[in-house]
Amino acid sequence: MPVAIKKLNSEGHQGHREWLAEVHVLGTLHHPNLVRLIGFCAEDENRLLVYEFVPRGSLENHLFRKGNYNPNLPWAVRLKIAVGAARGLAFLHNAQKPVIYRDFKASNILLDLDYNAKLSDFGLAKDGPEGDDTHVTTRVMGTQGYAAPEYVATGHLTAKNDIYCFGVVLLEMLTGLKAYDTSRPAEEQILVEWKKPYLKDRSRTLLLVDKRIEGQYSQREVQKVAHIAQCCLCEDAKLRPSMTEVLENLELLVHSKDSPKNVNKVRHERDLDSQIGMDGRTQKASMFSNPQ
Repeated sequence: MPVAIKKLNSEGHQGHREWLAEVHVLGTLHHPNLVRLIGFCAEDENRLLVYEFVPRGSLENHLFRKGNYNPNLPWAVRLKIAVGAARGLAFLHNAQKPVIYRDFKASNILLDLDYNAKLSDFGLAKDGPEGDDTHVTTRVMGTQGYAAPEYVATGHLTAKNDIYCFGVVLLEMLTGLKAYDTSRPAEEQILVEWKKPYLKDRSRTLLLVDKRIEGQYSQREVQKVAHIAQCCLCEDAKLRPSMTEVLENLELLVHSKDSPKNVNKVRHERDLDSQIGMDGRTQKASMFSNPQ
């Protein structure tokens, strides 16, 4: 059986802490959308982790043309990956002892042969707040362009940071552009700041979409994914949806898919616009209402 072996930096305490975090999360939690930890080793200064080999590499490689990967990841596959990643995050957040991923990004989403998403690299993961605590206070860590603004400003970590990161990745999948890219003009380097106005304006939403996947989606699909991303990226963390709500609405979109190549609807389809509160009248998934 092919495996992937990761050797962590043995210098200082950070490498050991990240190794412990990975062993803690993947040694106790198991899910089809989390990469499987097969074994680990701590001998002298060596810290090794042995994972299942995930053959198609990362979402980052496919979206941004790194290495010998398919640069034209189809729209339907992007939706499948989004659903799988959402399942993995929802599982972490709803575990008996909830886990905050803290480093959700395209490079940490690995893809198997069937393009099923598997979350990897749990070195920065933290246990969620306990008891009456509303957050975990921690050193700000993660990747530029992904972290939620309130976490960057205060170091107060909640699951809502992961929700924000998920919104960033959804935006990357919509646009085919990196969350942070210094090769772009200064005002365009941070993807969320550049493209967020397009998420809010339905008449401009289609201007977001990666030109490499033209003709593979319907306007309705794109608008719904854009609206979910907008809600995840809400400046007010309290107004962001839970990962369970995000997952439910993505699954609903996939099951009721109305792309040009698949116009048949799932029986008893519920309209996603009301499901995620576009009209502001429903209570279901109410945190999707009135995104800012």
